[in-house]
Amino acid sequence: MSLRFVTRTVHAYLDYPVAIALVVLPFVLGLGQSGAMALWLSVVTGVAAFVLTVLTDHHLGIWRVLPYRFHLAVDLLVGITFLFAPGIFGFTGIDALFYWLNGAAVVAVISLSAPEQAATA
Repeated sequence: MSLRFVTRTVHAYLDYPVAIALVVLPFVLGLGQSGAMALWLSVVTGVAAFVLTVLTDHHLGIWRVLPYRFHLAVDLLVGITFLFAPGIFGFTGIDALFYWLNGAAVVAVISLSAPEQAATA
């Protein structure tokens, strides 16, 4: 049994709630104690993630113009950015914890993503 169980379908179902959470949670949690960047980095990333999801070639994409592999690459870049954001921007406390946890979660999901199956005719 492979540990890579996050299929394209599972990933698609995660995308919209995660994008919305990235927009809403900073306000709910009161992020921004370390500076405005701690609040707005997540909000802007959430809006971008929503747009990326709408444009991705998976069953929940609305305009399927971006390849799923591109979507995964962008997600990985976001995860790595979130992991390093506290050090780069000087986030502390809950601000740092929010980015470390989200970054680790995104990198984990990408690491657990199942490889694409070849299309059969």
